[in-house]
Amino acid sequence: MNKLLRLPLLLLISAASLTAMVGCSSSPTRESTGEYIDDTVITTRVKAAIFNEPTLKSTEINVETFKGVVQLSGFVGQADDIDRAVAVARNVSGVRSVSNDLRLK
Repeated sequence: MNKLLRLPLLLLISAASLTAMVGCSSSPTRESTGEYIDDTVITTRVKAAIFNEPTLKSTEINVETFKGVVQLSGFVGQADDIDRAVAVARNVSGVRSVSNDLRLK
């Protein structure tokens, strides 16, 4: 390849690579693609764990995850259910912390 064409091609490839890396990075308010996928997996695991807990009504508990922090919200029938849901969520792999916004009916 001609040396004159190599430099612009190299610059173009470098610029495209840099743009791709910056475009996929995270910020305090936005997740990267990998973090989003990880959070989706964590949310699914927490929902499954709550579903498999016979004392909890999983349809009344909402689970959201952002950068490994799980937020539980919704309504439960007893105070013990709040503690149990938080404990179940904390035991899921990948959960950094749990934000508890559950309320009693």
